[in-house]
Formats: sequence, structure tokens, C-alpha cells
Amino acid sequence: MQTPADLGFRMPAEFEPHAGCWMAWPCRSEAWDNGMQAAYEAYTAVARAIARFEPVTMVARPEDADGARRMLGDGIEVLAWAIDDSWTRDTGPLFLKGPNGELAGVDWGFNAWGLIYQGFEHDAQLARRILAHTGARRFVGPQILEGGSVHVDGQGTLLTTEECLFDAERNPHLTREDHEAHLKAFLGVETVIWLGKGLENDETTGHVDNVACFAAPGKVLMVTATDPADPDTATLADNRDRLREARDAQGRRIEVIDLPQVPRRLDARGHRMALSYVNFYIANGGIVMPGFDVPEDKDAAAVLRAAFPDREVVVVPAFEVAVGGGNIHCITQQQPKA
Repeated sequence: MQTPADLGFRMPAEFEPHAGCWMAWPCRSEAWDNGMQAAYEAYTAVARAIARFEPVTMVARPEDADGARRMLGDGIEVLAWAIDDSWTRDTGPLFLKGPNGELAGVDWGFNAWGLIYQGFEHDAQLARRILAHTGARRFVGPQILEGGSVHVDGQGTLLTTEECLFDAERNPHLTREDHEAHLKAFLGVETVIWLGKGLENDETTGHVDNVACFAAPGKVLMVTATDPADPDTATLADNRDRLREARDAQGRRIEVIDLPQVPRRLDARGHRMALSYVNFYIANGGIVMPGFDVPEDKDAAAVLRAAFPDREVVVVPAFEVAVGGGNIHCITQQQPKA
């Protein structure tokens, strides 16, 4: 079988032009400690912010679709499809572009982040359904993989973490070499940069989109922690060391741009929340970043404005998104412009 890479397909960087953004309406009530209405309002704020820059398509359960349309308002398409949860970064396809600009996508296996939840049958079919809706060519990925576990620069380099990809509940039979071969064959990358772990108490088991992302080829935004008593401090220092020692697919050293760490917050059960300013969405002409109503919001926004001087940075209150277990990047999936 010819792989996407054999046929000249590659995964574009998030900062390349988009046709639009995919999201999914909150529906798994046990995830939202502060109630569904708070979740609806948070997702609405994110969707409207992104819709200023590019089209947004929202998938909602049939019984929730009318309510979603009322809250989202005109200009945001709502598709009434069966879903189990609302994290399209992980349940949607990873879109590809072909040598002539044609659209395709990889439908990876999905098992609810290593079987931490039951009842994910509809979400496991969402990537296939989105690809059929867009008319994109579908490639079936050979392993369990969520979109939040990888980030690409569009020029052959991919970031990921050992903690996530080596998780025993996802792909226990795969070696590092297997992972790299699959990522190269199906996403069209040439170099995989392995970070170590993700943030403490991240229920995705170390998704890279909570610790680091490409701002441009050769430039990576990374969360910084300084408290020696904080377990994240050593984790992030190790990740930074790995980045500084790495070379990308073009042979460049990586420039690391520091983002402040969000102050420690606890959830309703007294557990630390995995809050991160790296978990933002790059839109056409804009950056939609999470805000947590703390002074560090302004510092993080200033870093992002410097890193993306040609884009408008919009801060959206996103604590209620984080209550569900992720943030703005986790609830979005870009569709490249074909």
C-alpha cells in the first residue's frame, strides 16, 4: 500500500492558511463540574472568536443542535451528528495536503486517551465522517493517535512526547522506531523531536500541545516553570534541554520562546489542573488564546504578539474549558485551505 508520504502528502503547519475550523459541542455532562451551561458559554466564546477570522463548523448531538445554533448565532454552521465528547483536536482527522494542493486526512485510531473513559464509539467514527463531509481523501492510520499529541512545522519536523506515545493503554506493541516510521509515512515528516513528559495531572498523559508548539519553522513556544518545588519545573527543563540539543528537518537549531506558567489551580476534587498558555489556536490572521483572569494573561499575550506580529491576539476566558480537561487547542481542529 502506498502511504500518504509516498504520494506526496504532508501535514501542513497550523500557521498555514485554513479553510476553516472544526469544533464539537459539549455533551458529556460528567466532564463539566460547573454545569453544562458554563461549558456551552465557554465554547460559544471560543467559536465566536475564531469565526472572526475563519469559518467554524460545530458538530453537535442531534438533541443539542438547536440549542447550539441559538447560542452560536448566525455564521457558524452546526451539523447534527452523534458524538460522545467535545475534543475535536483528538477525535477529528489530521488533515493533509497533496502535491497539487488537494485535501486528504488521516483517520487514526481513537480509544478515549488510553481507555480513561468508556463509550467512545461515535467519536471513533468522527474523523471518517468529517473527511467524507469535506470530500477529502481518507487514509487509515496504523495506530492510536490523538491530534493533541503531535505538532508540526510544515517543513518536515514533528514534536511529540514519550509519555503520551509510549502509553501502555494506547500502543503497547510499538517501539520508538515504529512510531517514527508511522508518523513519517502518514504525516509526511522527516524528523521527530521527542520531548519527555507533559504537565502534571494532564489526563491526556502528556499531550505536547499543553507544553510546546511551533510558532514558525525553527521556533518553538514552550511553557516555563521556575518553582523548584513544582514537579513541572524539572519536566519542562528537561524538555527545553531536548529542544536545544535537537535539529529540525532542515538542520536548524530550535529557538525556544518562553511562555509563563499559569498559576496553580485546583479542580472540584482538589486535583491540580493542567492549565497552559500554549494551548491556543492559530487562525487565519489571529491567535485565540486562553485567559484565566490572572496577571500572567497579559504577559502571555505579549509573548504571543511578539511571536506572531502579523496576527491579532484575542484572549478568551477559558477556565471553564479547562474544567472539562483541556483548552482551546484541544477543542479545535484546523482544516487547511486546499
